[in-house]
Order: sequence, then structure tokens, then C-alpha cells
Amino acid sequence: MVSSAALAGFALVALGMVCTPGPNMIYLLTRSIMQGRMAGFISLLGVVAGFLVYMTCAALGVTALLMAVPFAYGALQWAGALYLLWLAWNAVKPGARSVLEPRRDLMVDGPRKLFLMGFVTNLLNPKIAVLYLSLLPQFIDPAKGHVLGQGIQLGLLQISVSFSVNIVIVFTAGSLARVFATRPSWLKMQRWLMAGVLTGLAVRLVMDRRPA
Repeated sequence: MVSSAALAGFALVALGMVCTPGPNMIYLLTRSIMQGRMAGFISLLGVVAGFLVYMTCAALGVTALLMAVPFAYGALQWAGALYLLWLAWNAVKPGARSVLEPRRDLMVDGPRKLFLMGFVTNLLNPKIAVLYLSLLPQFIDPAKGHVLGQGIQLGLLQISVSFSVNIVIVFTAGSLARVFATRPSWLKMQRWLMAGVLTGLAVRLVMDRRPA
């Protein structure tokens, strides 16, 4: 089994990951503000399902096989970077709106579609595959026992941390939106801050070296 120190260290890494603005956070904020907490919660369940897919693939070595091919790894890096840059541009382009700004221009979706959209949003997030491959192996010690079991244990820990943070986001999205709605300058600052963070993540992603 994974040692307590490794679990604590991985939990901190997972916390930093989920607190970084990205596709999942943007989707959950937007959906919760527009359609309410229950819709945000159902969407979050879809996001969790996406994490389970990545955890299973990482634990079984499917993603490791993909990343062993230099071209595939490079393509994944650039796809992720371009996606993050696209999100950054959409945050600051003319006419852009903050994810914390109340919206009424989106369709109200049913539970099934909310779940599927949350699932696809997470599943198509290219950075998640890289994070699972680069993070999990660093905290696995073959001498401690079954490698597959350790991978699943770490994956479930990451999912628990992500769920805990995101459920807070879902249930406070409306309150955050009301606060920011009375301060237009804050909304503009938030958009540029998010664009800066996303751009930084894109640059860091393409600068990362292929895991040895």
C-alpha cells in the first residue's frame, strides 16, 4: 500500500491541480450559475466519471503505452497547450464574459445531458492524461506492494480531493456570481487573471520534458 507520506504529498499535488482554473472549473461554474446547484452537482458526477476512466487507464498502463510513443506524447502536449490557449483567448476576446457573470443565454439541459457534458469535458481535457501519467508513478513504490492497487488508491485520493473542492465551487457559484455582479471591474480582472493562468499552463505544458 501507499505510505502515509506519499498519500499526503499526492493529496497536496491533487489539491493544487483542482484549484487551478481549467475546463472542469469553467464548466461547473457556468452550469451552476446558469441552471442551479443540482445541475452543477449532476455535471460534477459526470466529471468524476471522467476521472474514473483516466484512473483506470493509468492504472492498467494504457496511457503509459500511449506516452511511450514520442509522436503521440508530443501531439498530446500540443493539443493540450492549444486548447488552454483557446480558453485563454475566449476569456479576454472582445465581447467575452466572465464565468462568474450570470448567464441566461444557455439552454436548460436535462440530467442525462448534464452528466454527459461533464463527462466529456473532463475526458477531452488533454492535461488530465499527462498529469495522471506524470504524477502517479512518482508516488508508487513497487516495494510497498501491488502496483495496480497503489495506482487505484492514489487515483481515488485524487478524485476525492477534486470532488471535495468542486462541490464547494458548485454550491457557492451563485453567491460568487452575485458578489461579482455588483463589481464590474472585478469581473474584468477575473477574466484577465484566468487568461494569464491558462496561458502560463499552456507554456508550461509544452515546455515539460517527456517523462523518462
